[in-house]
Amino acid sequence: MTKDNIKEKNSEALNKSIGKNRILILHNDEVNTFDFVIESLVKVCEHDEIQAEQCAFITHYKGKCDVKKGALNTLRTMKNKLIDRGLSVTIDD
Repeated sequence: MTKDNIKEKNSEALNKSIGKNRILILHNDEVNTFDFVIESLVKVCEHDEIQAEQCAFITHYKGKCDVKKGALNTLRTMKNKLIDRGLSVTIDD
C-alpha cells in the first residue's frame, strides 16, 4: 500500500466516524421529577409533550431510554445542556 492509499483509507474512516449517527441516552437517576425531565426533553431535545412523557416513563421503568439520534456534535450540545440541568445522559454509537 502506498502512502496515498493509506491517507485515503484513514480519511474515509474519519469521515464515516464523523458522519455516523449516534444515540443520546437518558439514564434514570431517582432524583429528578417526571415533570422536570419532561420539560427538559421538550426544551433541549425538541420533543413534543407526549414523546417526552414516554421517554421519561421508559427511563423510569427500564433504567434508560434512547431520547435522540443524530450527529455527534448536535448530541454533544444536547448532552451538555441536559447535564447542566442535572440529568444523567450519555452518547453511544
